Amino acid sequence: MHEAPDYTLADFDFVLPPELIAQHPAAERSGARLLDGRGALPVDRLVRDLPALLQAGDLMVFNDTRVIKARLFGRKESGGAVEALVERILPGHEVQAHLRASKSPRPGSRVRFAEAFDAEVLGRAGPEGELFQLRFPHDPLALLQQHGHVPLPPYIRHADAPEDESRYQTVFAARPGAVAAPTAALHFDEPLLQQLAARGVRRTQVTLHVGAGTFQRVRVQRIAEHRMHREWFEVGADAVAAIEATRAAGARIVVVGTTALRALESAARGGSLRPATGETDIFITPGFAFRVADLLLTNFHLPRSTLLILVSAFAGFERIRELYRHAVASRYRFFSYGDAMLLQRRALHRPQDSEDDSACSSSNC
Repeated sequence: MHEAPDYTLADFDFVLPPELIAQHPAAERSGARLLDGRGALPVDRLVRDLPALLQAGDLMVFNDTRVIKARLFGRKESGGAVEALVERILPGHEVQAHLRASKSPRPGSRVRFAEAFDAEVLGRAGPEGELFQLRFPHDPLALLQQHGHVPLPPYIRHADAPEDESRYQTVFAARPGAVAAPTAALHFDEPLLQQLAARGVRRTQVTLHVGAGTFQRVRVQRIAEHRMHREWFEVGADAVAAIEATRAAGARIVVVGTTALRALESAARGGSLRPATGETDIFITPGFAFRVADLLLTNFHLPRSTLLILVSAFAGFERIRELYRHAVASRYRFFSYGDAMLLQRRALHRPQDSEDDSACSSSNC
């Protein structure tokens, strides 16, 4: 069994010039830059070069979640301002949300959102009481669609605009529930998808509803002590069958985005990939035995973040440090609206050798 190094948070820090944080998407989705990190040396390409980099029979796995207009602005009965970010929708017109206010609203009080509807505050929610449970007057999805705002990440400084409503959403988004986009998949447009299909590259989809916790800071110094937020995911029988057929044919699994990767590895936690639905808090760190992906397409991630730790586990700690140095020096655009990189899985040991991933800190591994 592979023993993971005892990494600290400082190991995953790097200096990023603020001007490299993309505030707007590229003019064309597939026109973003692509750092090809598969070979001995990094190669600068464009996302639209992907068909030439893949082979007939390869399978791309996408996250088909749909970003909801999860941000609401309102006022308490006292008149104080409230900003809400709906984290998840529950039965009975109830939601769990992050609330920002000068003073937390009391259970039983009401918040008027968008000067259009009242929500009742039911109380605290979440594993550590970090959320509030609210009851909306009717269908929360409909109310959010009508009165909500696109939940842009905290490092994007402008208010949401019509551009964001279309561009902070994948072209194949199908299942509403995410409060952050699966950003690697934002680079795909219909012409690129058609070119990949013409190349003989197949596609399938899984679902992981990305939560606001994806931007959560790691607050411990020892990586092994961090506990992840929980997100809902589903890996269906069709996706499992497509992956098994690809493996049997000797072709590669190309996972688009860390969210799709986390869904797949959550479904493979028993040692082999199986259909699965539920909550995952999987935390992937260096030493993890990947069971599904051969290649990973991903954007550039925040310093000291769980996603930077994940890609370091996938491609290798030193390899990611090298690629990020190249990306900064070459002025790549970072984070959700930024550029992408293509990574190859670092070989550690065959997943079949062990069903115990010592480097996976999760109750769902």
